[in-house]
Amino acid sequence: MTPELSDAIHRNVRDALAEDVGDGDLTATLIDADAVAGATVVAREPMTLAGQPWFDEVFRQLDSTVVVDWYTTDGETAETGDVLCKLVGNARALLTGERTGLNFLQTLSGTATTTAAYVAAVAGTGARVLDTRKTLPGLRLAQKYAVEMGGGTNHRIGLHDAILIKENHVRSAGGIRAALDAANRHDDGELLIEVEVEDLDELREALDAGAARILLDNFGLDELRRAVEINAGYGYVAAELEASGNVTLSTIRAIAETGVDYISTGALTKNLRAVDLSLLFTIG
Repeated sequence: MTPELSDAIHRNVRDALAEDVGDGDLTATLIDADAVAGATVVAREPMTLAGQPWFDEVFRQLDSTVVVDWYTTDGETAETGDVLCKLVGNARALLTGERTGLNFLQTLSGTATTTAAYVAAVAGTGARVLDTRKTLPGLRLAQKYAVEMGGGTNHRIGLHDAILIKENHVRSAGGIRAALDAANRHDDGELLIEVEVEDLDELREALDAGAARILLDNFGLDELRRAVEINAGYGYVAAELEASGNVTLSTIRAIAETGVDYISTGALTKNLRAVDLSLLFTIG
């Protein structure tokens, strides 16, 4: 786990608890302060798990003596009725953290489960499924973590760690070659520089300018196949090709079969449906 992700987990949970608990959980005070409880988290549908570090952090911040014992780990699948984890600890802490913990686990598992379905749809084609910046505000690193748990690949984290030259950048810079030349002046040898093109003429222009990664925006299947052929003609200076636009679970296989290297879709993180989980308590 990177320091950036660790910091994000702590910050995400701190802010979520502040939002939910505020000055204190009034209902939890109905329970004896010394009461100990056990609880189990159960999957209510088939899923791919993600969010374990956020769930653990919820109870770490509320009461560090709470023990969470996991039976399924992030990236693994679970079936309906499977016990994902068991908790033991102060009853008030478990009751207070229940909703926040489940919110993280359900949301991130939803992202991972969706991603796993997209990855399965392109199996055997060689294409890799990428996420985008279309994430929930404040949960960028969390959702990108969940994409990885679902078998997907992260695109750039934000505007700070890669250069993606889009239509307006090209216009402002004075053309694809001018924009790429400007971008290359920032390159330290490890920076991802990608240029978006909207037709085959722009593809050729980007290839002639030395683009190493090209995003094919809203190309039809025939255009994608032709783009792959044109790119192959450039031999050892050919670019990696990424398809984007109109990507759904029903279309992604055909897109992958055109021969592109990557397929990016906001559906992994934007069109979110949380998975169904339940947390069941035993007091005693």
